[in-house]
Amino acid sequence: MAIGDHILDLSALAQLGAFDDLSSQDGVEISVFQKDTLNDLIAHGRPFWTSLRKRLTEILAEGSEWSKKSGDLLVAQADAKMHMPVFVRDYTDFYSSIEHASNVGKMFRDPANALLPNWRHLPVGYHGRASSIVVSGTDVVRPNGQTKGNDDTAPSYGPSQRMDFEMEMAHVIGQKTELGTPVTTAAAEDHVFGFLIFNDWSARDIQKWEYVPLGPFLGKSFASSVSPWIVTLDALEDFRVPGPKQEPEVLPYLQYEGTRNFDLQLEVIIQPEGGEENVVSRSNFKYMYWNVAQQIAHHTVNGCNLNVGDMMASGTISGKDPSSYGSMLEISWAGKNPLKLSDGSERKFLKDGDTVIMRAFAEKGDKRIGFGEVRSKILPAVVSS
Repeated sequence: MAIGDHILDLSALAQLGAFDDLSSQDGVEISVFQKDTLNDLIAHGRPFWTSLRKRLTEILAEGSEWSKKSGDLLVAQADAKMHMPVFVRDYTDFYSSIEHASNVGKMFRDPANALLPNWRHLPVGYHGRASSIVVSGTDVVRPNGQTKGNDDTAPSYGPSQRMDFEMEMAHVIGQKTELGTPVTTAAAEDHVFGFLIFNDWSARDIQKWEYVPLGPFLGKSFASSVSPWIVTLDALEDFRVPGPKQEPEVLPYLQYEGTRNFDLQLEVIIQPEGGEENVVSRSNFKYMYWNVAQQIAHHTVNGCNLNVGDMMASGTISGKDPSSYGSMLEISWAGKNPLKLSDGSERKFLKDGDTVIMRAFAEKGDKRIGFGEVRSKILPAVVSS
């Protein structure tokens, strides 16, 4: 558990008996605190997640019998090596920002009809590669692949020249479902353990040539980077906000009640090698047209089953203002408007040696919840013979 710049060792607390009452109450083995990932712990479901969070609040309360003991179990984050928080069995990437989808449509299709006919009727998504999801701090190698210009020349092979980030949030599934069993929008959030920051790296030139007719493949599967910390859904109750009005009215299985969007502030930073940080985008998760409940309902409406640890990414999060665009594709408008950094250099897309940093937090009054960061440096492509 992250506490400011420190980490509280829950496995050590468990060995001291801090969770014995929860274990007997919820039938949870203490060994779940000693696993390499959170999968076994979160598989016990929302009642246990809520009880555990309440117990930790009691433990950390000043003057509690556990406050001194827990203080002795704090480790500085700077001294710790971060690992993947969950084992990801499956990964789905959605396309849920109407601003991002509209920007892409204006660039590459008809500006007057930027959205494809299905976009306002369902949460568009695709099944991505789980094995290449890596934790913050892992360098990312520029991918090789086929690319093709706009003329009649043959495709060529080599390193991507249009390396890009995509600023996203992802939710982590904490309750599995059985094959053939849809999940309603009303029940969807019972399956969500929490959220983390997600950088969906993209090789735009590889993607452009390969994606017709089946969608993204090598232009996406080379890497996705995530923050090591998951903020639970319970912790975000105070940050719920209404989502955008959906027109036309969606089909009954996608209709929902209540406020299902979240006011989470995000920023993207580019740091050139040896240079300073440059904030290139500030956006907000609340802009999403399709919310998490709708994403899960649509994902499972055909009977597709969910597993503990599955990740579902939001798709690029962009707002209406250019300062809130969530990718270099939009910021530079496909390379037509280069971005100038503080050292005088320009970026149409990302260069080798650039470090991309994404940070997120929720803030309301005097309450602030941080998501940490996801940070990755781009390394040169591997030369193949």
